[in-house]
Amino acid sequence: FKVGPGPSSSHTIGPMKAGHHFAETCAALPRDLLVRAVRFRVRLYGSLSATGTGHGTDAAVVAGLLGTAPESCPAGLLQELMDDPHTRRKRSLGDGQVSVCVDDVSHDAIIHDFPYSNTLVADLLDAEDKVLHSQEYYSVGGGFIQWKGWEPPSLGEPVHRYSNMTELRAIVKEKGLNIYEIILDNEMAITGASRPSIIYSLNQIIDHMESSVRRGLDSEGQLPGPLKVQRKARMLWQQASRMQSSPDQFLTRINAYAFATAEENASGGVIVTAPTCGSAGVMPALVYALRHEMFIGDRAIREAFLASAAVGFIAKHNASIAGAEVGCQGEIGVASAMAAAFVADARGYRSRVTENAAEVALEHHLGITCDPVQGYVQIPCIERNAVAAKRAIDASNLAHMLVGTRTISFDMVVRTMYETGVNMSRAFRETSEGGLARLYSRRSIGS
Repeated sequence: FKVGPGPSSSHTIGPMKAGHHFAETCAALPRDLLVRAVRFRVRLYGSLSATGTGHGTDAAVVAGLLGTAPESCPAGLLQELMDDPHTRRKRSLGDGQVSVCVDDVSHDAIIHDFPYSNTLVADLLDAEDKVLHSQEYYSVGGGFIQWKGWEPPSLGEPVHRYSNMTELRAIVKEKGLNIYEIILDNEMAITGASRPSIIYSLNQIIDHMESSVRRGLDSEGQLPGPLKVQRKARMLWQQASRMQSSPDQFLTRINAYAFATAEENASGGVIVTAPTCGSAGVMPALVYALRHEMFIGDRAIREAFLASAAVGFIAKHNASIAGAEVGCQGEIGVASAMAAAFVADARGYRSRVTENAAEVALEHHLGITCDPVQGYVQIPCIERNAVAAKRAIDASNLAHMLVGTRTISFDMVVRTMYETGVNMSRAFRETSEGGLARLYSRRSIGS
């Protein structure tokens, strides 16, 4: 769960973090090198190159180079940079200054030999455009980055070690713990953070999610970009308010909540990756609904939140949450699985039901492609968040009603997702070269 600007965790938050990290690395270079530095340059590869314009990648990496971190990115900054791509902006580096503008970001080869699809190369240049320092970065999904020579940070050892759901279930059974207790113990041991500080951070994340829903419900008008997509969350909320109390009214409000955050994400607003920006509307929709529609208490919400984190961990560890690697099944599918586990746990169902809920939700997202029209996280992405949120509720209900009858495990579905993703055509993995992205674009020009 990372707080930052949309519309994409791997294409916006990740590149911003890479730019920020590169500038900080450059600041530590020898003084005799820094006095020659004049400007930054960035080259995008793979999916970052293919859909980076629609995802705001160019502006995001420039914002990072200028010293902006995702969690403190001012509203409207990325749009301001995109609207003025030629103006050079400066930042201090050592005793001098270097400059950068959006035009310093170029889109290079989509097919390449780097170890990750989402790759960028950042350079520090002198007045003759000679490279003084260079670094290769990989945006690996969910707002996480690595770089050439990267080593995992030194952290504490988990109290309860597991690598998949089968092992996690064994810990639950042997130690008599709930999933949230296992995750909380591990979080304290690995990070060194205290229980109160972790609970404080959880509350902040949940508050950010609720804020994104409220902002989206209060907003109207057209989203940025050439697709001229109109915001629909407020309209859905108003329609729900005119309906008589019924399951349809409840589901329409779920739609509104999911649309609200997904539209905030599409407009570059601050959201929480869960597990990614493109799928950031699913969890907030259900957090908001459980709090304000079902009146579930804060403690139950927090505990269920940690159970959903376990689902995300396992999917990321054994497969991927990056659309560029496994398609949208890794983003919206995992988000729906996390949300299903969240709902089941918050309702007080036992851990096996929580696991089954995640399995049902992910199983029925297998094979979903990542084909954002023109690279913008709008069509089909926004509506897909609403469908996934409602599917999470259905998955939780099915898991509860059919307890003890499931024959497919969550681990099996995660492995299937991975195998499906790696065998999926590159055209359907966040390149906007296939599927709805291709056919919609052809339709829009009259083909």
